[in-house]
Amino acid sequence: MEKAIHSEKKSLAREIFEWVMCIVAAFVVAIVIKYFVFTPTLVQQRSMTPTILDGERVLINRLVRTFQVPIERGNIITFEKPDATSEDGLAYYNKNTGVVDFVLHDLLEVTKVSYIKRVIGLGGDHVQITPEGEVYVNNERLEEPYLTSGLTTPITGEFYDLDVPEGYLFVMGDNRGGSSDSREFGCIPLNKVEGRVTYRIWPLSKLGKIDKSL
Repeated sequence: MEKAIHSEKKSLAREIFEWVMCIVAAFVVAIVIKYFVFTPTLVQQRSMTPTILDGERVLINRLVRTFQVPIERGNIITFEKPDATSEDGLAYYNKNTGVVDFVLHDLLEVTKVSYIKRVIGLGGDHVQITPEGEVYVNNERLEEPYLTSGLTTPITGEFYDLDVPEGYLFVMGDNRGGSSDSREFGCIPLNKVEGRVTYRIWPLSKLGKIDKSL
């Protein structure tokens, strides 16, 4: 009788252990997919209106970061909000310290604030915003079919006429009058790009690729 009870306890302990290992494995797989492959996310900003609305859900393609796929002008990306900006217009970030900070901020991203913007200038480009609200890249007026008809780009910060250094990007939201972007915090480093936003997954009535015409 005692032997049977002992066997049952051992079987129960093994079953609990197996369930715990399954949960841990599923958690690890989910984190790997979220960090290296793709991440569904809720947009809680109005800076990309009318292309992406507040409350919509999009899919972030992390393969861009994982395999260092080149970013192109016109891409919509997500990146970490800068902590500060240097005098020459380069966004920079405070260094994370400790394992806990790395897990919460970099891996799980629960303490990170991210922005979603469109790439306007690449490394080596000269970006200029005129007082009339027109955007020029390398002295050529930028065609922007994704903007609301008649919309101009106001100069909302001090970075409106600059050369984008190699390894950096100049980004702006499609809602030019309601976006905090490179006009204010300068150029962002490529290594802070989290991924490309290419698909909308909610609402279902708008399910599909974003910016099909580009």
